[in-house]
Formats: sequence, C-alpha cells, structure tokens
Amino acid sequence: MRLPEIAYLGPHGTYSHLVAEKRYGRRANLVDLPSITEICDFVSKHPSRHAIVPIENSSGGAIYETVDILLGGKPRVHIDEELSLDVKLALLGRPGVKIRTVYSHFAPLEHCDRWLRRHMPKTERRELPSTAAAAMQAALETNAAALGSRRLAEIYGLSVLHYPVEADVPNITVFLAISGRKTDPPDRSKTTLAVKLPNAPGALCTFLETFRDERINLSRLISRPIRGCPREYAFLVDVDGGTGDAALTRALKSARRASTELRVVGSYPCRRPYRS
Repeated sequence: MRLPEIAYLGPHGTYSHLVAEKRYGRRANLVDLPSITEICDFVSKHPSRHAIVPIENSSGGAIYETVDILLGGKPRVHIDEELSLDVKLALLGRPGVKIRTVYSHFAPLEHCDRWLRRHMPKTERRELPSTAAAAMQAALETNAAALGSRRLAEIYGLSVLHYPVEADVPNITVFLAISGRKTDPPDRSKTTLAVKLPNAPGALCTFLETFRDERINLSRLISRPIRGCPREYAFLVDVDGGTGDAALTRALKSARRASTELRVVGSYPCRRPYRS
C-alpha cells in the first residue's frame, strides 16, 4: 500500500525536511515543494495528504506567507499539530582544508556572527536561500563550508567540522503540521483563530477582553492588512486550550459577537520540541 504523501518546504535537507523526518520517519513518503503556497495547494486538493510548514522563528519573527494563508482560508487547510525545533547549527565541510568561504541562510550567519568573527575572521560569508542550498554549494567547492544541520552532512557528503556552533541568541523555529481535512484530536492544548474586527475604536480591546474574562491566555496575536481594504486588519490569534473546553466555548461565543468574522483554523496538540 502506498504511504500518504507528506510535503515540506524544500530543497532536500532544510529544517522543514528535518522536522518532517522526525515527525513521520525517514521511510515516509516525503515530497519537497518550493513554496508554502504550493504546499498548501498540494494538501488542500487531497484529504489524505499532510504537510509541514514553518510559522515562526524565535529571532526572525512570523512567517507571513503561512500567516496570510491561514487568515485568508485560501487554500483551505487545517492545523493538526504544532511542532518546534531547537535549532543547533553545525559547521559542515571537508576536514584538513583551508576554508575560504562559509555559506548559509542569512539567519544562521547573523546568529553565529560572534563565533565566526572569533574563529574564522578572514573567511568570506555568502548568503543563500536556505541552509540546504548552502550545503549543496559547499559540497561543490574544495575550500568552502556551510552552516546548517548535521543531517545535511549525511545528505551532501560533508563532514561535521564543529558542533554546536555557538549562536548569539536561542533559535527555536515553530512549525505546523497541516492537512486538507479537519481532524478532532483528543489532546487539544491550543486553538488558532482567524479574526476580522469592526473598524471602530476599542474593537480589539473588546475582543481581547472576552478571553481575559474567562482567564484564557493568548499566546500569539499577529495583525495583517486586509487586501483591498486600506487601514483594515485581520488577526491570527492563538489561545491556550481546546474547543471542547467550557471556558473557551464561552469565550468564543462572546468573541464572535465582538467580531465581524471569526473562524477556527484548528484546535490541536503541541508536541515537545525536537533537537536538530
């Protein structure tokens, strides 16, 4: 029997790929796609498909492509789980050679600036679209290295020259496991809402008070402009608790009255962070 297809943001070896392997196993039927929009299209067209998409990085902030799709509901996808990765970077290359160039995504190069200045002060740094692309490029050059996950060394035939490379700030990336079919898991510790509010004084305050009154914590609130509606905004809201909780049910009833539109994007469990 053919295994269900599970999409992730490619190319092979990205952190999305790493999380997909950790969640579903290396023998899963993993499919790499070049953009989050294409991943969501892929999932929405077939109910048995699943995918991993990033939504937030602890130092880089929200991934707005994911946020806008969840807010707009096009393509329509449902959140199954929240996953996260504690990113620890490795220096990848060939042992015994002089490194003249270090490749990586801009974020690892920025996060490891102090370490690179201390240990590799004369090395040129070059940005590429992903850590996977960096490892691919380093594998093509004799005197090059890359910053990325240890898994990339296996994939692209490199060695781990140093691990972990000290970062200036913690780097936790949050991912969502999504599908085209709504699920109702027994463990629902978080709920995500897509909300539009009246363009009126105090509208946001009134909306937020509905959760405060039920002592429900809000863990994420992201505002995005509504296309075609100048100075109007939609909000992606994460609240603690599942839709079956009595307090959240009461809060949502009041929140709907305070909103012009409110849609539950998903009510789902949050898994413990993976390590890279």
